[in-house]
Amino acid sequence: MGAAGALRIFLCSCWLLLCTGLAHAQVTHLVRADVMVTPPSGYQPPLSSFDPASLAGPWREVALPDKFDQGTPERSAGGPLKPGAMATTWYRISLAGVAAAPGPVALHLLRWQAAGQLAVYGDGQLLYRSQGSPAWNHFRHPALVIPLRETAEAPLPKTLLVRLDTFPGAAGAITSLYAGPEREIYARYAGREWLEYQLPFMMSAAFLAVGLFSFGVWLVRRREPIYFLVFVIAVCTVVRRWHIYAGLEQLTISDQWFGWLTYNALNWQIVALQYFARLLHGRDHRWFNRITVGFAGLMTLATLPLSALQPGLVLVKPLLYVVPILLGAVMTVRNMWDGWQSRSYEARLLGGWMVVSLSFGTYDWFKVKYQFNIEGFYLTPYAAMVMFVVITYILFRRYVNAVAETERSKETLEVRLRQREQELAESYEKLREVEKARTLSMERQRMMQDMHDVLGLSLIGALRMVERGRLDEREVAQILSSCIDDLKLAIDSLEPVDADLLLLLATLRFRLGPRLEAAGIRLAWKVETVPALPWLDPRHALHILRILQEAFANIIKHTSATEIAVSTAVTHDGVSVAVEDNGPGFSLEQGLAQGGKGLRNQMRRAEAIGARIEWQPSPGGTRMVLQLPLVQRMLAAPA
Repeated sequence: MGAAGALRIFLCSCWLLLCTGLAHAQVTHLVRADVMVTPPSGYQPPLSSFDPASLAGPWREVALPDKFDQGTPERSAGGPLKPGAMATTWYRISLAGVAAAPGPVALHLLRWQAAGQLAVYGDGQLLYRSQGSPAWNHFRHPALVIPLRETAEAPLPKTLLVRLDTFPGAAGAITSLYAGPEREIYARYAGREWLEYQLPFMMSAAFLAVGLFSFGVWLVRRREPIYFLVFVIAVCTVVRRWHIYAGLEQLTISDQWFGWLTYNALNWQIVALQYFARLLHGRDHRWFNRITVGFAGLMTLATLPLSALQPGLVLVKPLLYVVPILLGAVMTVRNMWDGWQSRSYEARLLGGWMVVSLSFGTYDWFKVKYQFNIEGFYLTPYAAMVMFVVITYILFRRYVNAVAETERSKETLEVRLRQREQELAESYEKLREVEKARTLSMERQRMMQDMHDVLGLSLIGALRMVERGRLDEREVAQILSSCIDDLKLAIDSLEPVDADLLLLLATLRFRLGPRLEAAGIRLAWKVETVPALPWLDPRHALHILRILQEAFANIIKHTSATEIAVSTAVTHDGVSVAVEDNGPGFSLEQGLAQGGKGLRNQMRRAEAIGARIEWQPSPGGTRMVLQLPLVQRMLAAPA
């Protein structure tokens, strides 16, 4: 049966279902008429009244729907035609079998199809006349609802006369008619009108909206031409079916330009579909693409309505559709094969629609040529509906796939990020171990250097002096006690002080207090709370301990002081630690000139931690002040 036949049965079934409720109504189906044809002559507009008796005949009976072919003897011209000459076909239909129903009565003409004009008379009175031009009426193929009786007391016409004026040599057709109560007739008309015109119109409007949306997306994402092609396809589809959505009145645009627009919209729709399909299956055939573009451009120029040879173009327009149908057939086969080769689901889906659309278009072409029953539905509007569904589904799939791809990329990125974080954590752990080992190594080196420079030199010096007999037991005991203090201070410097200078000074007091007491020196502890020093670590702590230890040692060895005062204070840029004795005092320049290594070591250590050290004379002795910064600005040198 084919897709066209199946869709036709489906639409007819829907229409019958809509009309099922009318089965009980007194609706008469008029399927017989008498027909006569008058030779071509100058066209005379229909009059408001007409005498049926003036049509002498001859009449012949026909079954409705009825079609007349081109070139029949009655319609052919016997000689030169006058401008605007038209042949007239008269249909006489008896309404005697129409049941007399109370209220308004109407007539439903399913369709009349011709390049011409239509007028309907009831008992000689004009009931309806077409408003559009002959060419426009040929585009539209309208259905009609005509009142036969508008009030209950008005008489019902006994005879209908349908006047159909057409161009000489042109074909035409008229369907059967339905007569009955106006309400039932209008319901029957509305159901068919909705299926045949309103439903395709709504789908086309939705397609155009999707096309405009796609155009907006393309303006933002120029790298994706598929959205621009959807816009072109949507616009061409709407223009191509323009006559389906328009009313019965003629448009302001001329028939010639209207025909040019609708015909070439189909050609450029084929071009856009070809490039759309190429984006789906990814197989480029430049020669075929150029042929489609060249054909569309050629036909656009060749059919320009620049002359007054109308209605000639209207009469040959069905023949013009042969070429796009053939080109569409080649495009369909080409893209079906490419979709199969590329294994693209979307390309195969579009190819399947092309098969359906080609079948529908071929069916409608034969229908325009009066080869099929004109009472049936035209199918190309439904092909456009299916195309809208297919293209929207393709865009939907691409959107869903893009979202899924984004989610997969996000998941992949999260996995990679976790892996990277794990790698960084492992690298950081290794760096911590390396740094810990490096710190331990540096601390060992610092301790070894400090023990070598201080403790080692003191022991070696004491050993040589003992060997030479220059030291007695008391002096040896003092040297050993000093070495033990040095060792304890070095060990104490390894303890964490948490940037607390007071804790470091308390450790110094604990270690050196007994030695000062043994030397007969009283320690005055005047330490006050000071800010924390963030830079104070074991390496810097040892420098401070050594500086203060050297100060105490110098006081014990070189002065006769009986009291040492240790105090702290907060300055404008740091913290100060002062050590003051009540000895006789000394000259810094003189001490340095005599080769005082202790003083130089103190200065070197203060410089290593970014501090300053000063010796100031006091009324009762000497005052040493160590200025420590809150923020260290210098790198400490090795101890």
